[in-house]
Amino acid sequence: MEFQNHSKGHLYEQYIRMLHLNELYTEHEINVFREQAQKLQIDMLSNNITSVHVIDCIGDHEPINHTGITKRMNLSKASITNISSKLLEMGFIVRSQMNNNRKESYFSLTDKGRQVYQLHQKMHQEKEEGFYQFIDSYSEAELQTIGKFMSDLLARAEKHYGRGASENDDTTD
Repeated sequence: MEFQNHSKGHLYEQYIRMLHLNELYTEHEINVFREQAQKLQIDMLSNNITSVHVIDCIGDHEPINHTGITKRMNLSKASITNISSKLLEMGFIVRSQMNNNRKESYFSLTDKGRQVYQLHQKMHQEKEEGFYQFIDSYSEAELQTIGKFMSDLLARAEKHYGRGASENDDTTD
């Protein structure tokens, strides 16, 4: 039993370390993104990555309405309203209406927004390739176990934090 408790304690310590590293990673991600944007002479929006993820969502699904962004990103309507207002003001997105529906507004990227979108896509592709290289050393059985563990961990986090965690993203500058 002592071995089992030691193993669980060790996993918990690693889990906590991973949470702390995730905080550092998030800071690093926005800093690297800002540096890359600066090199491309793109004026950046804010000190958080959520605005970039909204641009990414719009780029993936344009034209997309407010409700579509809210559902796809699992953020509150207030957060999306706040972020989209800033993105409109700074010229990253435009609002339009479809001919057959004058009530609903849809968002699309401007050329400036498309630059941010493409930069973000490039960075994610590089991360994805690095991740696949990292997991290549694991067997299929190990990947299945890791996959189950990650699914369970995500389900637990969503149960405990759910939408509330997303709503606490920095939506102000």
